[in-house]
Amino acid sequence: MPDFDLMRKLVLPSNRRIILLVLDGLGGLPRQSDGKTELEAAHTPNLDRIAQAGITGLSNPIGRGITPGSGPAHLALFGYDPIRYEVGRGVLSALGVGFDLEPDDVAARGNFCTVDERGVITDRRAGRIPSEIGVELSKLLDKIEIEGAETFVRPVKEYRFVLVLRSLGLSDRIPDTDPQQVGLRPLPAVAEVPEAQRTADLVNTWIAKAKAALADWRPANMVTLRGFAQDPALPKFPEIFGLKPAAVAVYPMYRGVARLVGMDVIPVEHPISNEFQTVADNWDVYDFFFVHVKYTDSRGEDGDFEAKQAVIEEVDQALPILLDLEPDVLVVTGDHSTPSQLKSHSWHPVPTLVWAPETVRSDAATAFGETECSRGGLGIFPATELMPIALAHAQRLAKYGA
Repeated sequence: MPDFDLMRKLVLPSNRRIILLVLDGLGGLPRQSDGKTELEAAHTPNLDRIAQAGITGLSNPIGRGITPGSGPAHLALFGYDPIRYEVGRGVLSALGVGFDLEPDDVAARGNFCTVDERGVITDRRAGRIPSEIGVELSKLLDKIEIEGAETFVRPVKEYRFVLVLRSLGLSDRIPDTDPQQVGLRPLPAVAEVPEAQRTADLVNTWIAKAKAALADWRPANMVTLRGFAQDPALPKFPEIFGLKPAAVAVYPMYRGVARLVGMDVIPVEHPISNEFQTVADNWDVYDFFFVHVKYTDSRGEDGDFEAKQAVIEEVDQALPILLDLEPDVLVVTGDHSTPSQLKSHSWHPVPTLVWAPETVRSDAATAFGETECSRGGLGIFPATELMPIALAHAQRLAKYGA
């Protein structure tokens, strides 16, 4: 990871602009029919062109063989060691919907799910209920009261919500209640350390009341909770890297991780072309744009190779909106791999390209894909090194030493 003190010393004032375009879950695995991944099968003339003119490689979000969650993977892209700066998903979800956390609050990301008459999970995402129903159900759960803490429930998107507990002396040392697979019952909240017992008891009381409130709803008749967390008070991205950053992201969780490190969040909705146009509309206000595309990951988790391929093609079709801005540096990568064959995040390194017309030393890549990137000039590198690479190519780092 970059040395933050060193970064503070080396960063130079500049008007050169950087775009970090993150296609969530970008990496894939080759299919049997032709040996191509979703990225390699996609028709991507614009991405291929800038890959030929740029430098490519494969990034490891956490470390070799480690499958990352989205939160730590994005922190790595922003230059933060995700092992040192551990952040639970609950905090990211809360910040992503604009909930102002207090220091003692404990937040958890929630899923509406479907259980059968035995209480066994049959659908972890409740059929991906539309956001409108998620809002209605979140309002229902927000009315729950428990003794010993205030509780807040806010909708996130579709089947997701965030739960916040507010009281003095709470602890986030509670593992997920989501067993992460169908055919099992939701887990009870348990304390990993003695000081978390009171919090676990409060959570279990809340879950029992939530179950009762949802008893007559289908398919969203139960909840699971993940990523119990408290605000870690991270060092701030603008102060470390000397940038004025903005986040353009549809999904609240990614807005949350951006807010957590001190980025401004610009509200935006789909389609992807609208996200890119939002960058153009704010081009003169910021010098760093984090742009997040979600559905590459969602379609990978659905196991739909062709749908993930189609999202990548949609990105490529809209890419001229960003290229016409003539950024000094454009980085295209993913936070992790989500192969459609696995229907989940994986440990595989992520295709990455850096396009910087004035400063890049191009490699032999002829297209943007896993195979070409494996031979690229960046090699296989830690994702935490991406920010210094981007700053250097934007000529925003001074020489170190005499």
